[in-house]
Amino acid sequence: MAAAGGELLTSAGIFMAATVAVVPLFKRLGLGTVLGYLAAGSLIGPFGLNFISDAESILTVAEFGVVLLLFVIGLELNPDRLWRMRSEIFGLGASQVMLTGIVIAGFAMMFGLPNATGWVVGFGLALSSTAFALQILEERGARSSVYGRRAFSILLFQDLAIVPLLGLVAALNPSSSGDIAWLQIGKMLAVVLGFIFGGRLLLKPIFRLMANTGSREVFGAAALLLVVSAALLMNAVGLSMALGAFLGGVLLAESEFRHQIEADIEPFRALLLSLFFMSVGMMVDWPLVFARFFDVVAIVLGLLVVKFLIIYGLCRLFKSEFADSCRIAGLLPQGGEFAFVIFTAAQGVNLMTNEQSSLLTAAVTLSMAATPLVGLAAEKLIARMPKGHSMDGVAPVDQADQRRVIVAGFGRIGQIVTQLMMARGISVTAIDSNPERIRDAEKFGNKVYYGDIKRLDVLRAAGAGEADLIFVSIHDRRDTNSLVALLRASYPKLRILVRAYDRIHALELLDIGADFVIRETFESSVRLGLEGLRLLETDEDIIDSIGREFRARDQERLMAQRSGDIFAKRDIVFTRFDNVLDALDTKEEQA
Repeated sequence: MAAAGGELLTSAGIFMAATVAVVPLFKRLGLGTVLGYLAAGSLIGPFGLNFISDAESILTVAEFGVVLLLFVIGLELNPDRLWRMRSEIFGLGASQVMLTGIVIAGFAMMFGLPNATGWVVGFGLALSSTAFALQILEERGARSSVYGRRAFSILLFQDLAIVPLLGLVAALNPSSSGDIAWLQIGKMLAVVLGFIFGGRLLLKPIFRLMANTGSREVFGAAALLLVVSAALLMNAVGLSMALGAFLGGVLLAESEFRHQIEADIEPFRALLLSLFFMSVGMMVDWPLVFARFFDVVAIVLGLLVVKFLIIYGLCRLFKSEFADSCRIAGLLPQGGEFAFVIFTAAQGVNLMTNEQSSLLTAAVTLSMAATPLVGLAAEKLIARMPKGHSMDGVAPVDQADQRRVIVAGFGRIGQIVTQLMMARGISVTAIDSNPERIRDAEKFGNKVYYGDIKRLDVLRAAGAGEADLIFVSIHDRRDTNSLVALLRASYPKLRILVRAYDRIHALELLDIGADFVIRETFESSVRLGLEGLRLLETDEDIIDSIGREFRARDQERLMAQRSGDIFAKRDIVFTRFDNVLDALDTKEEQA
């Protein structure tokens, strides 16, 4: 047991050392972190320095990173948005898979592969790498761009296509009957539909129950259990585990728990996805590559060129601008991780030899490694075009002038702030950690998300990086200070408005970096006092003058007290001998 633990710790240390040594170098050279992970994996893998020999076992574990990635993507796509994307998914996406598969299959048969093997190779290579493409989009900050949306539509259809493609492998098996293949496809579709309908009924009540426990660990475990269960269910019937996770994410996309779930999943996703890229790099069979060097290079270059041209042409046909078409084609020319699944299945039914499978696996892996370079070439091609065309379609899908506000804490103050923002038609994301308060808000038609508002990663998942303002209304002073400091350090341009407990707390928040602070009882006390003057039959003009003068003096004192002297400007505090009218007259005379 101790030896096994030591071996695991040693392997983890090797992975971390390779990451620290190689990935920053590739990032600095402008080649991206994905290519860095591939190089690090090749360095320590069985065909490199052989520090880690069992690459396939690591890849099996690391593939869960792709599963988690698709789950997070699903959380961002509610069913309405998916329906709006239907023409791109089933139009552009389906066209890409069909046309690319047919063309590559034709080339494979032309070079002597049997017809059945040619079809498997063609459609296996037609699929691109979801993990690579989405990671590159994330690094570019282009997930919500027009070309990012279209690229994702293609990738999503490719994930859906794994169902009929596995059925195709079974149908092409000489020893199997077509009835068995169609029966398997029917079983797959039944499981998908059952998961969708069952998930819509059960997922929200389950997560509401987990939230009521008040345990962050239990809630996070429930989120991971959902992903694992969905992935295993789909895998049991021959479907992609990533597809199951994606569907689970979509089912929760409209729930109040999506931001907290995304924050809990994110650390595991980032860790396993980087491990996935490294394990893919470890599987490059360098002796085979060098032994069949010209064959491998020909396959890689042919794949990159054919897919680039087809994807570019289809994007132009579907009305994408030149720059968008180049970026999408430069993003998706590689083979994908699902090609490994298809080729393994084909090898299992004798449609492909071991050497053919190894050769194609090496070519797919090298095509992934070449993807960042193809992307750089596409950007240079775009740069050569007139400036009026080079950035077409890069604007976000949402309207550029749409204001976004986050309300952290949906208590007494947060509720009022939210209503005022919505009265102006401003998009508000409200977050609270009290499940009962969230349910009460729903009864009044308010959408409030569940999340630990003291955690920066939850607010990041809610869109703090793109927000114009954030209102912080947390009861605990220490938690408020900590969150404001984190927000200011992470998002220097974000404007932060905070509810403070008292004057001392307000001064602390101003020093930390809050843009605007108000004490929780200040305005209510002022309004209460002014109403008392009104009931004492004071003239309205005098009431207004007193209110303005009091607020001005208080703000002046607050700014002076930031120097550290709590008694600064105490001479301007109203006392029993003061008269605001005399003070105003004096101001006017001095002016």
